[in-house]
Amino acid sequence: MRQRLHDKSEAFLRVFPNSTLPSIDFFHTLTPLQGASQSSQARYGHANTVYKAISERDGKTYCLRRIHDLRVTADTEHAIRTVRSSWNRVKSGSAVSVHFAFTTSKFGDASVIIVSDYHPASETLSEKYFSKSYPRPGRSIEDTMWSFVVQLASAIKAIHSANLVAGIIDRTKILVTDENRIRLNGCAIQDVLDNRPHDAHDLQRQDFQKCGRLISDLAQNLAAHHGTKGRGTDLIHRNYSARLIDVFKWFSDHTHPDNHSGIDQLLTKITADIIDVFDASLKANDILQATLNRELENSRLARLLFKLNCLNERPEYEHDRSWSNHGSRAVLPLFRDYVFHQVDAQGGPVLNMAHMLACLNKLDVGVEEKISLTTRDEQSVITVSFKELKHTVDSAYAELMRRTTG
Repeated sequence: MRQRLHDKSEAFLRVFPNSTLPSIDFFHTLTPLQGASQSSQARYGHANTVYKAISERDGKTYCLRRIHDLRVTADTEHAIRTVRSSWNRVKSGSAVSVHFAFTTSKFGDASVIIVSDYHPASETLSEKYFSKSYPRPGRSIEDTMWSFVVQLASAIKAIHSANLVAGIIDRTKILVTDENRIRLNGCAIQDVLDNRPHDAHDLQRQDFQKCGRLISDLAQNLAAHHGTKGRGTDLIHRNYSARLIDVFKWFSDHTHPDNHSGIDQLLTKITADIIDVFDASLKANDILQATLNRELENSRLARLLFKLNCLNERPEYEHDRSWSNHGSRAVLPLFRDYVFHQVDAQGGPVLNMAHMLACLNKLDVGVEEKISLTTRDEQSVITVSFKELKHTVDSAYAELMRRTTG
């Protein structure tokens, strides 16, 4: 988990030095996304490039998909308005949120930009589960497939309820943003590229069929990587329950669902399985909460260290009688030596991390325990409690803040 978070943080911060890419509207620091910068013309029928960029309005990083040299017509303008008014309202944890779209000539052509959430260090479903280096799932392939089915059904439910169409349900366009966590991506692109009037009901039926082909291929691939021999439907019947196979058939064969009742009918059939997936997500959330609590301790100690380093030996106040390491503040450099600069009987440094953490935790809480602080010349000893030290740190830092703000 720690490594995944580090990877995401690095991906957020990664930029190209001396980039010649322009700033467009209120987005700056455009950076082509690795792999995604390759043309996707084969999938969308039109050249496009994906960037991450920072918004001047809120400072957040977004994903910008640029559709190259698109002839903008009245229908295209209407499709762009639809992205702003309709897709922006689709809120699903299983679909990448689309915010708005706009046109720009900053790239030297008539480009359309579609703005969506940026999920750093993500892989596509194809890269994650259809590659030679595919990792064996941490849980059974049956549970993994149920998780994917519920997430896909949730995304389709949200999209169809807004009277929209997912359009592109393809393993190369679905993002894996975390362990077994998938999100439909590329939504709204088809609306911009193919903006002719269509029967929404017919296109939504096609969503079901595309989803059926996807989960069937994924189920076969998971079973094959799991070591089961066989091909096609034989793999599915050997490795999955009858209930899950019925779901595969529902998506593939259910050719006449209504706009809303179609997906609702499926959700009713798999209610018990949705509860199982939900329970697993609650357990995963408990693990995340426990991990966060441990990291919270680190952030408390980091803030305390920041304060201590801000207060000790400030050169600009060296000759300021109102701010000097005398009086109540005299204990701060002594406490630093007590925590970090201890030596053994031979004069060698003592690097006892447990001692350092214990002292910082006691200072942060302000316990009544008393310690003896010795000056470096060993001529003076001051006995003080952690509670008194905490008061000294807080009052000195407050004074420093007043001087900073004038």
